[in-house]
Amino acid sequence: MTELAGTVLAGDAFEPTRGRVVIDDGRIDAVEEDTHVDSEDIILPAFVNAHTHLGDSIAKEAAVGLSLDDAVAPPNSLKHRRLAAADDDDLVTAMRHTLTFMHQTGTVACLDFRESGRPGTEALRAAADTVDMTPFIFGSGDPDVLDIADGYGASGANDNDFADERAACTRRDAPFAIHAGEPDATDIHPALDLEPDLLVHMVHAEDTHLTRVADQSVPIAVCPRANTVLDVGDAPIPALLDHTTVALGTDNVMLNPPSMFREMATTAKRFDVSATDVLRMATTAGAEIAGLDCGVIEPGRRAALVVLDGDSHNLRNAVDPVQAVVRRATGLDVKRVLT
Repeated sequence: MTELAGTVLAGDAFEPTRGRVVIDDGRIDAVEEDTHVDSEDIILPAFVNAHTHLGDSIAKEAAVGLSLDDAVAPPNSLKHRRLAAADDDDLVTAMRHTLTFMHQTGTVACLDFRESGRPGTEALRAAADTVDMTPFIFGSGDPDVLDIADGYGASGANDNDFADERAACTRRDAPFAIHAGEPDATDIHPALDLEPDLLVHMVHAEDTHLTRVADQSVPIAVCPRANTVLDVGDAPIPALLDHTTVALGTDNVMLNPPSMFREMATTAKRFDVSATDVLRMATTAGAEIAGLDCGVIEPGRRAALVVLDGDSHNLRNAVDPVQAVVRRATGLDVKRVLT
């Protein structure tokens, strides 16, 4: 048995509870209330990053000042040229460094769009071998990538006809995800026609799109910092939350460090959403989309947890632990990550 004491952000509502989390064999056995615990630690669900591109870890900050098309659009963007030229060992090493950083800063899983077909998926599997992080891989290229990937990740409905890839996912009962509404709205309806299991970005979503999203129960991953860097606009996050499950992602490592603390703070300070909603986007929502048994602190769940030092120079005297986690905390406040 392991016990973690302090302020526990418990259940779906992340209700701050003074007490302890009791862990047995990697699972939460109990959440016990005890107002007399003397620890100032803050215990929260570990993060699930709902959208990453880990491959461009080989070219951090290389796209500063570039447009969306020049930076990341297939097939001839700077990102794709760098990926094509990368040595396999260098690529694996770069992704492993990024996965290690993510784990150190409280993330235990990510939903990654992995370029380069089967070799790309194999490279990410190799990178994750020695890191206590779980990448849920949306593969690319030929549909047979589903032999080794967890699902299929499409670039966008204006880039190609992904009907065969969607059909392959249906046959294999694998999720199909696709970017939509990033540069403009023209690819949103075609993306929804493919009946995806996940949409990414939806910056330019309009009422007619949101109605379809709700009718089809399609979750959405949003990436506010990347949208800002690429100057494509802001996703209507409050409206998206009114229609479906919304999860938080950090997008391209080339553009931003995959820090869920930074992504949460940006979202909370720039959009009309509550800190509780933002924390749910960073934890529960991504876990639900990937079918992971984490994201909530309650008995029976996997004990994937982050322990923050609530008495750190940064967090000491914070009056609201949920606000403090979302708006103020950084990787320097992390004391322990349990997976």
